[in-house]
Amino acid sequence: MPQLSLDHTFAALADPTRRAILARLLDGEASVAELAQPFALTVRAISKHVGVLEQAGLVTRSRDAQKRLSRIEISPLRDIDQWLADYRKLWEERFDRMEDLLRRGQDQVK
Repeated sequence: MPQLSLDHTFAALADPTRRAILARLLDGEASVAELAQPFALTVRAISKHVGVLEQAGLVTRSRDAQKRLSRIEISPLRDIDQWLADYRKLWEERFDRMEDLLRRGQDQVK
């Protein structure tokens, strides 16, 4: 997984509006107008956010009659998950050590 790809993905996800758009797209495809509904932003502003997500590979757009529908793309999120795997292992090891310490502490109290 190229670093540049991760950089684009993280940059796109840095904005809470774009994260909310992705969360909405988990429910299925949507037009920019539909994506704009819960926000106090213009359709044009939401379209720009969708464009950033599209450039990062997190969203693709297709035509359906008169609408351009946006759809979430999972691959960049898998790349992030893969990148986090080493850190997840570190956290799990630390939690396991903490659990052992707590268990030993409880045994001493008994």
